[in-house]
Amino acid sequence: MGAGLSEQSAQPEYRIEDLAHHSGATVRTIRAYQDRGLLPRPERRGRSNVYGDAHLARLHQIADLLDRGYTLASIKELLEAWDTGRGLGGVLGLVAEVHGPWTDEEADRISRAELDARFGGTPDEEAIREAVELGVLERLPGAETEEYLVPSPQELAVAAELYAAGVPLAAITGHLRELRDQVEHIASRFLEFTTEHVFARYLEHRPPTDADAAEAATMVRRLRPLAQQTVDAELARAMRLLATRHLQIHLSPDPLRVEDDQARVVALPAGTIRAVQSLVGAEGVEAFIAAATEREVNKRTLDTLAANQRIANELTQ
Repeated sequence: MGAGLSEQSAQPEYRIEDLAHHSGATVRTIRAYQDRGLLPRPERRGRSNVYGDAHLARLHQIADLLDRGYTLASIKELLEAWDTGRGLGGVLGLVAEVHGPWTDEEADRISRAELDARFGGTPDEEAIREAVELGVLERLPGAETEEYLVPSPQELAVAAELYAAGVPLAAITGHLRELRDQVEHIASRFLEFTTEHVFARYLEHRPPTDADAAEAATMVRRLRPLAQQTVDAELARAMRLLATRHLQIHLSPDPLRVEDDQARVVALPAGTIRAVQSLVGAEGVEAFIAAATEREVNKRTLDTLAANQRIANELTQ
């Protein structure tokens, strides 16, 4: 039969193998979608199953939603909404807005030779592997020379500057992993915050109506730059504060020496600072450490007084 015009319907018709070829899905996948209710059953013609353009369009819709990160269960809900006349236009517009660029930065390409030159001129396969694993580089198959896509040229430039300043590549990638965990936590909290206070009203229906989805997409465009602006401002504030402290600590000739009329300056381990931040937040670190120190001093003072009293009692007996 193949793809062609039917004398009865004057519409393109496909066998399942032809449908697989035109859609990019496998025959097995098409049958699985039918079993899940994602794809309408074909029309039966004698001993053959006949598919049409509606099936082809549905397969393209499913592939697009899968690329956007939807699960098959959520895709089924969306497609059922489409079939009952509620439409997908607003929802897909919202999906496109969320999946749109969250930065003005444009990706670039770099050859392996250029990459090696920027990082000391000596090939380092382990560093390349880690960069690909982290998504700093993406391999470009089929290129005549070994090339990589660079999603964030700024991030690669920062790594090159740190390396030129003497930071080992292993330390740079380790730092990036730690930083990424912290930034993803910040992003998660921002999404939870905005969902609770802004987007919850648009998501009362599953899937949302076209009107609600379109309004939510507009709100995403408005709020998109706020997360980065807030992080930029807070990072600048924290760097001013902490850089000054670090400078004071490292310029002090003896930071652990106690002067009679001066307070002792002690550099706490970074791990301790992070642990305190996880308990009380960045703003409460100083107060927490001061309170903990005062409590420890008072406890030791009381212990000393109690010990002295015991000794005194023993001497008078």
